[in-house]
Amino acid sequence: MSENAQKKYMKKSEIATFGIGLFGVALLTGWMPDYTATFFADFAFKGKGFDSEAMASAISGVFLVAGIVGAVCELVIGYLVDNTKTKLGKVKPWIGFGVIPLALISMLVFVAPNTNNQTLAIVWMFVIYSLYTTFCCAVESPANCFGSLCSPNPSERSSAISIASFLRSVGQSGGMVVILVVGLIMKALMGEQQFKNAEGQGLDLVISTAVCALGLILFVMIFFTNNKERVPFTQEKVSLKDAVKVVFMNKNLLMVSLTKLCGFGRGVYGTVSLYIAIYLLGSKDLKLGLLLPMGIGTAVGTLLVNLVLKKFSTKKTFILFCMYGASSLAILFFVSKGIGFNSTLIIPFLILNFFCGLQHGNTNVTPNIMIADCVDEIEYKTGKRQEGLAYAGYGLFSKIASAFTKALGPWLLYTWSGYMVSADANVAYATQSDATLNKLLMIYTIIPAVFVVLQAVPIFFYDMVGEKKEMITKALIERREQAGLMQTEVKEG
Repeated sequence: MSENAQKKYMKKSEIATFGIGLFGVALLTGWMPDYTATFFADFAFKGKGFDSEAMASAISGVFLVAGIVGAVCELVIGYLVDNTKTKLGKVKPWIGFGVIPLALISMLVFVAPNTNNQTLAIVWMFVIYSLYTTFCCAVESPANCFGSLCSPNPSERSSAISIASFLRSVGQSGGMVVILVVGLIMKALMGEQQFKNAEGQGLDLVISTAVCALGLILFVMIFFTNNKERVPFTQEKVSLKDAVKVVFMNKNLLMVSLTKLCGFGRGVYGTVSLYIAIYLLGSKDLKLGLLLPMGIGTAVGTLLVNLVLKKFSTKKTFILFCMYGASSLAILFFVSKGIGFNSTLIIPFLILNFFCGLQHGNTNVTPNIMIADCVDEIEYKTGKRQEGLAYAGYGLFSKIASAFTKALGPWLLYTWSGYMVSADANVAYATQSDATLNKLLMIYTIIPAVFVVLQAVPIFFYDMVGEKKEMITKALIERREQAGLMQTEVKEG
């Protein structure tokens, strides 16, 4: 590869602040969906006498509609990003100027109206969470695009994306830590009983959201002031027709996007994590103990991916980690079955949970690097650089996959497994049969393992690697140098 293709463009501080920016975004968005559902169901309208079945159906509908809104917004935001031409670039304005509205709307999600009208309450949930989803897309999607713009050097770009993805993974678990720390501080200041009263109203969620919202603004501003886009945007306007072509007609981009759709069931483990803690490990308090080892494993996995990418292509790395991920989940299943569902299982389960989490580092890092490479391929073929739409296409498939996961998970839990809901008002969780417990374990391990393998299938058809990637990188650098010389000659003339 040419000397210019190996040139380093980014300062070390920029690589760090890129990651800090993604950490800030994930600090807020990483935990919002789960805790929003909890707030809507358990706290927002407590004591209002609303019909519980109607509210439960409405809350499911809220997240279904929000998923559709998010999918549409991904394409719209991507289209707008690619038609944004400013001195700051095409992506930075969306990130920098979008964080304050996102922070404000996030706070409003946890401020329910004081109403006895159930219809009004339901309408409010639909509107406020759809607004949150819209503003989230307007910041999160452009933030993901920045990796393809930070450097023309694919190697440097890949390293920056890997480090930033590591910090984003830490941020996704950071919100849960904030909630835990806020609760401890509130309990120390208010006393046990007053804290229980405040917790019963969801006040700890409101304060935690405020802390995370402030963190979002602070960390993104650090990124905004220190980082700049180094890959020039093309001047042509992008039509809506071209937008659709970018998302669905580029083979390599479509293959990367299809990994989300083919692997949608890998996320169903989250549906049963609480019940795994209760029935298999013996305490609902161990749910955080489940999530933290996996979260730490995810963060470590992003660093391991960066090391593997130094020896293997993105294609081989993705497939390798998928095979590892499926194997680790299968091992967790057989070890759990061998030990049995009792307190002896706790330590081995949590340790293996860490190793299962390593695979998530792959899905957090490698597709983002692949998409950046696909953007290069699209520019090479069309002369147009369309980061916004490329990442939007991946986001569109992600939102659809998330909707499928939210539909499959509850069906597996409440229908397929034979889970029994407690009929005793004084008993929170009913005793389950051995068959149900085995199926809960399968939902946490074997079923996700199958989908982890399936998500690797499209990547066998991905070919933006090796000599092809090197040729395109070299050609783009030469093309930009020639364009720069022509601009210089025009100015001097």
